[in-house]
Amino acid sequence: MNVTGLRPSAAIPTQDTRPRRDVRVLVVGAGFSGIGAAIRLRQAGVRDLLVLEKAAQLGGTWRENTYPGCACDVPSTLYSYSFTPNTAWSRLFAGQQEIHAYLRVTAERHGLGEVLHFGVQVCGARWDPVAGRWLLETSKGPYSAEVLVLATGPWHIPRHLDVPGVEEFGGPVLHTAQWDQSIDLTGRRVSVVGTGASAVQLVPAIASRAAAVHLFQRTAQWVLPKPDLPVPAAANRLLDHLPRSRNALRAGQYVLQEGFGYAFRHPRLARLLETGARAHLRLAVRDRLLREALTPTYRLGCKRLLTSSTFYRALAQPHVHLHPTAVAAVRGNEVVGADGTTARSDVLVTATGFRMGEPPLARSLYGSGGRTLHDAWDGEPQAYLGTTVSGFPNLFLLLGPNLLGGSTSAITVLEAQLTYLTDALAHLDRDGRRVLEVRAAAQAAHNAAVQEALRTTVYNSGGCTSYYFSSSGRNTFAWPWSTGRLIRQLSRFDPAAYTCDVPGPVPSPATAAQTGRPG
Repeated sequence: MNVTGLRPSAAIPTQDTRPRRDVRVLVVGAGFSGIGAAIRLRQAGVRDLLVLEKAAQLGGTWRENTYPGCACDVPSTLYSYSFTPNTAWSRLFAGQQEIHAYLRVTAERHGLGEVLHFGVQVCGARWDPVAGRWLLETSKGPYSAEVLVLATGPWHIPRHLDVPGVEEFGGPVLHTAQWDQSIDLTGRRVSVVGTGASAVQLVPAIASRAAAVHLFQRTAQWVLPKPDLPVPAAANRLLDHLPRSRNALRAGQYVLQEGFGYAFRHPRLARLLETGARAHLRLAVRDRLLREALTPTYRLGCKRLLTSSTFYRALAQPHVHLHPTAVAAVRGNEVVGADGTTARSDVLVTATGFRMGEPPLARSLYGSGGRTLHDAWDGEPQAYLGTTVSGFPNLFLLLGPNLLGGSTSAITVLEAQLTYLTDALAHLDRDGRRVLEVRAAAQAAHNAAVQEALRTTVYNSGGCTSYYFSSSGRNTFAWPWSTGRLIRQLSRFDPAAYTCDVPGPVPSPATAAQTGRPG
């Protein structure tokens, strides 16, 4: 019998002749979360760690998303680590290339080369309750770790257009997260499916060179103006000499973002923001019918807040056409809307976002009871403070369930989690134990409070459907309170919410062979 509870037919091989690499902490993913985790863990004195990245270079979502116009929708000053701030952003809202470069420079500055392992695909992992370690199988052989940190992020697996005929489209089909830089859009007819965050950035960027752009919109989006201005190098140099001014600027932008969050928690206030959004639309689009098609029928903030000062102006151009309908099919070089309209196209772009809800490893990550994370969640991802999951000892999720919102910088949330992670490991060191698992009751109580608080927010009561919700209708994405409360709750590890144990003795290789568990 397999002592871990796994069947022999499980996806993770039980035997691998290659030597196993053992470390204390193993981080999966080298995007913002993984790089930040490696830096903070080393600063906290954890030297025995590795970061496994499936790609050939770091960067995560900022490596993958290279579509025209790709940029951050959070002010640049809030989009770098507080422990390694970037003081030379060239714009108020940094672009993809600049953000990716910042991550590379930061990793180099902190000497992460020795812990970053590229080209390593993690195939699966399972908890060994006897050894008190996670056993991983990867494309480069087995690893084991006392602590496993999933830094794979929620924006990871692209959601592709699934309609009849799309595979037979007569030209290139591009997803915004899998862009092909070799394809020139100059003078070509381009159909774009989707009007979310990537489409709002993409359409203005390609409209100037495409012969025609057809945008298929299933649901209208609220769009606020985006003050994306260049930051002169002289201004950055001045702020370098006035650190208090830079801190004040960061604080002011944080307060502004929190103002949006306050309105989302009090939906009546969201109407004030809607007034501004309608004025923005009216100033940019003179055509009454086009304005009506672009005006949402739900509360602002119910879906992810979008900002752009160029999107509406692009749609007002004569060669850019809005199709306020979902896509029903593709016939040869024609994209067919659900309302019967068609658009002849040379290139099809799917700005259809990502499959949200669970980490990429959820179906091959086996906890203490032999169940996968996917099965344990049963379609409703939940964790204690979005970070730890009952039944999965020594596992930490970064940017996990119910931690983000419509206005908060993901970096702010991430840094709060990293404080929690380092405190948890320090607790294990002080206690002399090696296994930490959140109590099921603590996790259930936290998530019950989250769902009750979400009930009156615009996320749940705004009258829309969004990727915030699981298929069962549970909001598994949004944090219902202020960012300040999130930081406070993650600022101190609470041992009362956890069980702490010492694992049993590690079996000998002969015993491991008899049980079928890797030694």
